Amino acid sequence: MAAMSRLDPLLGEALADLSARRTRRTLHPGQPGPGIVLRDGRVLINASANDYLGLSHHPLLAERAADWAARYGTGAGASRLVTGTLDLHRRVEARLAAFKHTEAALLFASGWQANAAVLPALLKAAATQGAPPLLFADRLIHASLQHGIQASGLRQHRFRHNDLDHLETLLSASADVPGRRFIVTESVFSMDGDRADLARLRRIADAHDAFLYVDEAHATGVLGPGGAGLSVAAGGVDLVMGTLSKAFGGFGAYVAGSAVLCDWLANACSGFIHTTALPPPVLGAIDAALDLLPGMEAERARLAAAAAALRATLRQEGIDTAGSTTQIVPVLVGDVQATLALADAVAGRGVLAIAIRPPTVPPNSSRLRLALSTAHDAHALSRIADSVALSWRAAR
Repeated sequence: MAAMSRLDPLLGEALADLSARRTRRTLHPGQPGPGIVLRDGRVLINASANDYLGLSHHPLLAERAADWAARYGTGAGASRLVTGTLDLHRRVEARLAAFKHTEAALLFASGWQANAAVLPALLKAAATQGAPPLLFADRLIHASLQHGIQASGLRQHRFRHNDLDHLETLLSASADVPGRRFIVTESVFSMDGDRADLARLRRIADAHDAFLYVDEAHATGVLGPGGAGLSVAAGGVDLVMGTLSKAFGGFGAYVAGSAVLCDWLANACSGFIHTTALPPPVLGAIDAALDLLPGMEAERARLAAAAAALRATLRQEGIDTAGSTTQIVPVLVGDVQATLALADAVAGRGVLAIAIRPPTVPPNSSRLRLALSTAHDAHALSRIADSVALSWRAAR
């Protein structure tokens, strides 16, 4: 047996503290299926995954991933700037750029990696102008964006969530301060399921000559023309990041913007430079998803209708669903213990709805995060709504 690490006593105490505060996480292995998951020997309706269009089990994605694995191998073998760039990467990046209506796109291993590495690279470039950049960020942006800001060493000006009047006030107050302005937000917020007003954000960015960085992880494939995202519907932004592990049904991430921007990132973004390139099977799944997504308007409409119906049912029970207008529907509880108890009760009725607790969400805002998918049929959608409503009533 391997010896204990020198940090084990300290880490054990820290884990015990997390357990006492009911914020300790545990890995639960399971076997996924379309809209379901086998967990602890039980088949549950999976209302917690981000497979919004059910593409992770689509035969075309599986076939192309297998075909590209057989033809091109299972790994790229190196980082992109060494020997890892294949014609396949260029093909998929060109298709992503066309999908997002931008000049270029650049693939990354994950959304976390992209946000955490791209922001510092851009802010470093802006700092070469002399004065440090001024960064304005929605207070509820994803942890990966927060990490990228912290890695840059800059102080951020946080505006109240989706309060663009507050953003304009902060920008106006710093009008005489030198430095390039950056605005950082998400188009769909992953924990509340609400949307940013990207059209107004773009107008604000134009008025203050600010670079607009938008995380579209939870909008890509689901919203906007042809599923291209809210940034396209708003007429475009300076940089958009999206993931390929949610509605795309695969793995990885991308940033899309101008050709010069993507060229700079290939030269200056450490998360891109020092990471092995995405493997051919993953690229094959992305390529297949790009074939399917533009034609999935009926699926997107069905998903939106299902989410609206779920919100209506939950609100009749007096449940706060925050500002959700998308396929992400939170069930706000507040107390950690009560949220865990509600998740257990819902699971007892056959639905997996994970309890989201601090620090993922702010204190006293613990919740169940329901994520709907077109893989949920009418029966599954009814089960999700009924299990939450009945469990909520029983808890009250």
